[in-house]
Amino acid sequence: MSNCCTPDGSCHTTAETKTTYKVNGVGSAHCQGVVAKAVGGLDEVTAVEVEIGTGLVTVTTAAEPDEALDALIAKTVDEAGYDFAGRVAA
Repeated sequence: MSNCCTPDGSCHTTAETKTTYKVNGVGSAHCQGVVAKAVGGLDEVTAVEVEIGTGLVTVTTAAEPDEALDALIAKTVDEAGYDFAGRVAA
């Protein structure tokens, strides 16, 4: 969680959500970078981690991702040339 205080002194926290997806074909540092750059470029994404070999992509967002964001991530991954395999069970 991050802490955000306003100029008037009131504070609130914002929860971040991490969701893991499976992407096939991430077998090198180059692939890792391509997927990270593509997914990390989405406005809704605040951070992304991509594991070489396993293809696990952990995406951090300010809110719980919905079907529309899942579809956007899938499209982005596909356009980057990789096979989006969906969410990984928590």
